[in-house]
Amino acid sequence: MKNIFTLLLISVLFTNQLVSQETSMSNDSLLKYLTDLKKEVQDLKKSKSKSSPHYSYKSGLGFATPDSSYSLNIRFRIQNRFLMNTKDEEHIETGSWEARVRRCRLSFTGHIINPKWNYYLQLSFSRGDMDWSDVDASTQNTSPNVVRDAMIFYKPIKNLQLALGQGKLPGNRQRVISSGAQQFYDRSIVNVNFTPDRDFGFFANYTAHVGKTFTVLTKLAVTSGEGRNSVSSNTGLAYTGRIELLPLGQFTDGGDYYEGDLAREPKPKISIAGGYQLNDLAVRTAGQLGKDLLATRSFNLYMADFLFKYKGIALSSEYIRRDTEGSPIVLGTDLKSRTILTGDGINTQLSYCFKNMFEIALRHSLVSPHNDLLTKMRENEQYGLGVTKYLNKHKVKVQGNVFYNRERDLSKQENHNSYFFAVFQIELGI
Repeated sequence: MKNIFTLLLISVLFTNQLVSQETSMSNDSLLKYLTDLKKEVQDLKKSKSKSSPHYSYKSGLGFATPDSSYSLNIRFRIQNRFLMNTKDEEHIETGSWEARVRRCRLSFTGHIINPKWNYYLQLSFSRGDMDWSDVDASTQNTSPNVVRDAMIFYKPIKNLQLALGQGKLPGNRQRVISSGAQQFYDRSIVNVNFTPDRDFGFFANYTAHVGKTFTVLTKLAVTSGEGRNSVSSNTGLAYTGRIELLPLGQFTDGGDYYEGDLAREPKPKISIAGGYQLNDLAVRTAGQLGKDLLATRSFNLYMADFLFKYKGIALSSEYIRRDTEGSPIVLGTDLKSRTILTGDGINTQLSYCFKNMFEIALRHSLVSPHNDLLTKMRENEQYGLGVTKYLNKHKVKVQGNVFYNRERDLSKQENHNSYFFAVFQIELGI
């Protein structure tokens, strides 16, 4: 500002001098002076831009250095929940309450040196978001898991991305979709029982275009197999792959990676995907999750899913199957045992999003154990109804859900643990 003021003062003095000297300066000299003055002002503007960062508010709070050597984007989100379980399906009075901050996260994204090198860091702070409970107790995971994702990406060419770090495996669709982009209060019981979750290792994503619209997404990962923040790893690794086919072209605003048709796709869009994981010599009951096994076991995980969106209608369905090489009942030297859930799961969701961003959604989920586990594990089935008001898409939303839960002993053909539960949840983030 001081330099600009000085230039203006010089201009005024120069003009006065012109008046007093009348024609002492030729028109050519005046033109040259004005040209030089204009150049000096432009140089001042350039020097100012070189010393000021660039800000962005489109997705979170972001800024980049003037020379574009690095950028940083900051986002947060909180998920506050009230959940009420009934005593059973006949007695609707309250059986128990769940009232807590289900998720509280802070994430950082950006690039370093040049846009080919990117990073993603996500931290979690609520107890339920750190796998810090008796259910998750494992020698592989002995402290609260603050770090959820810590990924370094390198993009050598336009359609190929390589990565090293801890992040989501390319598993089932509900897993690769963020928990903040779900149309119900949380992921389904199918995901809870079978998801490969997160792991540390090498990742590769490649996008191929066939013709004008057909898109193929290929995702591969070679990881430790022990899950996030593990303290050690044995000789076995996990090998995960996923292929997504988009025959009608890509979804609006990345709509295949959030639930519900909030974009109200003007043309039908479809995604058909399949995946597989071999977790060689796994040491936990659910591979990357669960309690310690008493001996190693290798898992096979098969995944397939389908997604359709058009004018507010969204239909999604996914199937997952887990097998083990050997018995799913693992015996220890002290005659104790651990059971791996081998079986099948299918989850289906149908929804309609109105133009005013109100959405009605239905869900059906079924988890069935294999025959060799019928006496140890029950079939679990859920039916759900959800109503959501999106205030700023999935970033700010209010959700109300009602579910019916039923467990069935298939060996005796008896129902157990049948009850209703209702959820009220608010998600807020930037």
